[in-house]
Amino acid sequence: MRVLITGASGFLGGHMAERLLERGHDVVGLARRTSNVSFLEGLGVEIRFGDVTSPDSLDMATRGMDAVVHLAAYYTFSGRRELYTKINVEGTRSLLDAMIKNSVKRFVHCSSTEAIGPTNGVAGDEDTPLNPTYDYGRSKVASEKIVRDYGPKGIDYTILRPSGIYGPRNVNDVSYWTITSFANNDFGTRFLIGSGNNLVQFCHVDDVVQGFSLALENEGSIGKTYIVSDERAYPYKEVYSILSGVTGRKVPRMRVPGALAKAFMLPIVAFNGLTGRQNFLYDLSTVDSVTSDRSYSIERIRRDLGYEPRHDLASGLEETYEWYRENGYIQ
Repeated sequence: MRVLITGASGFLGGHMAERLLERGHDVVGLARRTSNVSFLEGLGVEIRFGDVTSPDSLDMATRGMDAVVHLAAYYTFSGRRELYTKINVEGTRSLLDAMIKNSVKRFVHCSSTEAIGPTNGVAGDEDTPLNPTYDYGRSKVASEKIVRDYGPKGIDYTILRPSGIYGPRNVNDVSYWTITSFANNDFGTRFLIGSGNNLVQFCHVDDVVQGFSLALENEGSIGKTYIVSDERAYPYKEVYSILSGVTGRKVPRMRVPGALAKAFMLPIVAFNGLTGRQNFLYDLSTVDSVTSDRSYSIERIRRDLGYEPRHDLASGLEETYEWYRENGYIQ
């Protein structure tokens, strides 16, 4: 297939391009003119410059395509509400309109388990009522609805909900801040917030792109929604134990109640706000996040598409840590 990847210059987009090329597809990448496309050019990917907020550029980008894998998004947990709507919601609608105009039917849409939100100790699945806690997750709920609305208009869609993605080449993301902050012995990783028993579920980028390629290539996935994630969720204290084994740093023993953790963070949050810095670990909403559960089931995608995660968290974090160390992100 001739496949357009939106957000191709990003972390997930680059891995997606590699995967689809390995699978024998002809890959075209949509990227903004300000993006670094050297990695894609090195792969031999054709670049079409455009933006999901520019309908004219989407018209040009989707011409001659057999399918679109939509990864472009405004991905932050403390951003501007109007940008979530403009990029994640209306950008998706504009892309689908361009596809219809150019008779492109196959669409694989990247949503997120943040559309589901916290799961209160029970593994959420594709039928779990949606309860997002961030504007990012709410924008993904809205974009999913738009995608489904375009099904009767001739779009053969599949919606995928990855959990927190990590892996080599990932920077300025939740997993990046978690791993590098712990390895660099930052203040915020010297204690556990809450009990440490709350659950979090990550997914190695290689497993995420496996899920996307399976969905793209399997007509049985059309009209369906799938969670893509690791085998299981992990208590935060186990995540820190794994990170300890990988980095050689001691596991934090001190536990701090949520309210006290927020008080500790206030000066850092204020400083980051003044300087324009962003780090998910130092956001008041993060305290609420790490004292709730995010646990998800992958049984549907296993059953329907034969998906199997190839990375457990220990091996995946070790690989990712080594990449950060070799590339100067860890002191």
